[in-house]
Amino acid sequence: MTLTRICAALGFVVSISLAGPAAAVNKSKAEQQFRQWQSNVLWPKAKKAGVSRRTFQAALKGVKLDWSMPEIVPPGTRKSPPKKQYQSEFRQPGAYFNQRSLNILAQRGGAQIKRFAKTLTRIEKKYGVPKEIIVAIWGRESGFGRVKMPKNAVAALATSAFMGWRKELFERELIAALKIIDKGHISAKAMGSSWAGALGQPQFLPSKFGTYAVDFDGDGKRNIWTSAPDTLASIANYLARHGWQSGRDWGFEARIPASLSCSFGGPDQDRTIGAWNKKGAKRISGRAFPANEMRGKGYLLFPAGRFGPTFVTTPNFYVLKAYNESDLYALFVGHLADRMRGGGAFKTKWQKLPTFSRAAVKSMQDRLIAQGYDVGGADGLVGYKTRTAIGMWQEKQGQKATCFPSRALVKRLR
Repeated sequence: MTLTRICAALGFVVSISLAGPAAAVNKSKAEQQFRQWQSNVLWPKAKKAGVSRRTFQAALKGVKLDWSMPEIVPPGTRKSPPKKQYQSEFRQPGAYFNQRSLNILAQRGGAQIKRFAKTLTRIEKKYGVPKEIIVAIWGRESGFGRVKMPKNAVAALATSAFMGWRKELFERELIAALKIIDKGHISAKAMGSSWAGALGQPQFLPSKFGTYAVDFDGDGKRNIWTSAPDTLASIANYLARHGWQSGRDWGFEARIPASLSCSFGGPDQDRTIGAWNKKGAKRISGRAFPANEMRGKGYLLFPAGRFGPTFVTTPNFYVLKAYNESDLYALFVGHLADRMRGGGAFKTKWQKLPTFSRAAVKSMQDRLIAQGYDVGGADGLVGYKTRTAIGMWQEKQGQKATCFPSRALVKRLR
């Protein structure tokens, strides 16, 4: 799971204004405090973690605070969360599946599959993950390695560890990044990342690197910045370690009848796909579910409630969610992989839906919790439990379950 892609996939918009108190920040003084923090706070912790003094000094030499970073709280200013944060599930789910972008990614992904055919065959054999899924994640995370990482990882992480909203998190990730440098996998200068410190082409947080990054080209380094074999194998290793079931698909677009309430969605209400099929869930293509899938566990998925495509998914869908905790991200990857196999667009159209802020969603969740519904935590992030709770609430009110809020529902549940 990559932090920068969790924010992108959920569509968060984070903005910081340095107007008011922040505008008066003494940057020179802050830089001095930053250097003192490196010596007095960071170094003892890095040393305890096994980072050498030589690596520490070389990696941080000349590093200055990155004032363009989001989520920063300059010294002497107050912590101020963004006024509005939006997520793609409640912005317009259909916009996540731009047909032009999908067509381009599928075309380029197909070319990469041909280019690295031998490598991908070896990776598939070792990890049991289909090449299309691996390449789809590669394309989604870094445009098959074409997207330049916007930040230097050490500078970005050090800035957030010193004056970010989540200092403890970024401090741990910074020390993990220093350990990667200390082991010789990459130099500090070449360690490109997102603003949140997600590394290289697979966008692994530094703390995940040691567990999931792989040296597949045999040069002794886990190079997820410039080595395609290392990148592809690292993605496959991540999915395999999170339980990818070889021989199974990720899921199928399906026609789910009204007799199967959308409140049945989610991974905690599993049946065999055969059982869902008997209850009326059919592949929208008109073809039967594969025989091996009929015996396996399956889950109903309503990413836009009853206002868009619906799916019968397998446990592999939730392995994709382990890479990025977003239904739409996992659906995008699975769908893009299908496109690389020659599949087309979703048969069911995404309907236009209202936009809700994270604060509005949290308020709605609070009210649902007060009425006894399990929304998975009132955090303003809408997952399957919140959608299920909405459907259950609607049915209790004698309404048709849509499992997606309308403006009237959000207003009523404030």
